[in-house]
Amino acid sequence: MDAVTIPAEPLQELVDHARQTRVVVIGGGIAGLVAAWECAKVGMAVTVVEASDRLGGTIGSARIAGLDLETGVTCWSTRGGTVRGLVDEVLQDAAIVSPRDDSEWIAGLPKGAAAPLPAEQVLGIPANPWDESVRGIIGWGGTWRAYVDRLRPPLTIGAQRSLGRLVHSRMGDTVLDRLVAPLTIDRFGLDPVDVDVEVAAPGLSNALTRTGWLGGAVAEVRVGAPGSSIEGLDGGMPQLIAALGGRLAEREVAIHTGTLATGLIRRGGRWTVELATIGSDEDAPEALHADAVIVATDEAAARTLLGAALGTPAFADEAPAGIARDVVTLVVDAPELDAAPRGVHVHAVPGATRATGLVHETARWEWLAREAGPGRHVLRVAFGSPATPPATQGLSDADAGVLAAAEASVLLGVSLDETRIAGARRDEYTLVPPVSMLGQRERAAAARDAIGRAPGLAAVGAWLSGSGLAQVVADAQEEADRLRHKALWGAAAAE
Repeated sequence: MDAVTIPAEPLQELVDHARQTRVVVIGGGIAGLVAAWECAKVGMAVTVVEASDRLGGTIGSARIAGLDLETGVTCWSTRGGTVRGLVDEVLQDAAIVSPRDDSEWIAGLPKGAAAPLPAEQVLGIPANPWDESVRGIIGWGGTWRAYVDRLRPPLTIGAQRSLGRLVHSRMGDTVLDRLVAPLTIDRFGLDPVDVDVEVAAPGLSNALTRTGWLGGAVAEVRVGAPGSSIEGLDGGMPQLIAALGGRLAEREVAIHTGTLATGLIRRGGRWTVELATIGSDEDAPEALHADAVIVATDEAAARTLLGAALGTPAFADEAPAGIARDVVTLVVDAPELDAAPRGVHVHAVPGATRATGLVHETARWEWLAREAGPGRHVLRVAFGSPATPPATQGLSDADAGVLAAAEASVLLGVSLDETRIAGARRDEYTLVPPVSMLGQRERAAAARDAIGRAPGLAAVGAWLSGSGLAQVVADAQEEADRLRHKALWGAAAAE
């Protein structure tokens, strides 16, 4: 009987092809680490280069007053389940927790008053201006002006994309200044006039067209809409970065910190990433050669690399200036805060305080309150708005802490002088223009279109996906999948 020749298993060929495919990820923030993991877990040979001396980007930690505290990102949106899925994959033993409280207040109202944010609202726009919780914030005059929205003829309804202009024309300046602006400035770093209604509040414009008035549109959008929900990790988000780093090490991913990518060039069907060592990594190479590159830096650095590599007008414009934002993390001894008198988030009416708002972290997370102990609290006080640089600029950390405590006193209605401060730390950020900024969605789409036409190239990060962790992670997974699919299945464009 003749021997039968069994053909090679196509799957093995695919595995071998994956192992021979070299990928360089430029940037070791959460987007870059997720993209690197998506490529490494299918067997690709991955190298990560990060300019700073640590991984994680906006997810970090600091030891303050004996506590290991999160800096930057502290939680994620549950919508889509993307981040939870990532945590389940790389950090199976993690304790995922929900906040014990996530309520919001508005402070800086006339006569120093503060009030809970009304429940029936979208981006601060009230469904019913006559509701007592709304009238307590905008007063009788603001309520009557907001009611005019119900009486106006529905002429060009639904055509206005600027949130600020829409609210101003329909409900007046008091609603805009005391309800909408505190949220958009504190949450997004945007003046309401620069917020795109279609992105920030999906469905609101269409509902406005159907109902004929803004309050009615808010009520309609809220019916059946899933509530905003967040989750975090017991012990803090840096655990996720450590877990990703560990998983990458298991897959023999080379990681070089203190290594700056200075150039990106395509020659002979492959990419060359030119590097400069700015840290202490003696093993960092001068250049890396790769079949595929994922750019996971901030927008300014990405545009510099991509513009030179692609030679396209899509990257000729400079990145829009972000909003300078300082966040002071305070550890204070204040038993009066055990009862969380103003919930978790306190947003400031613009101009009423030097801070834009604060987050009462020990009121939010049970695990953190347990670690801090009774009477000790962790506050994160934010400074810096579109019109005003952070009041903490130029101050020492100690002086910034004193200023933050004074602002927290106003926002929380509890006296917090410098004798109450057990520890303080200031972190400086530049807020990425969110996808809800007017024109940002179109700018990101144009960039993605240009990147997508280049073989073996992808870009990820908040400047393209939007600034929420869930958006960043989902986008990094999708772009890495697109890149690896083309690389492994031969779908990349012919050179």
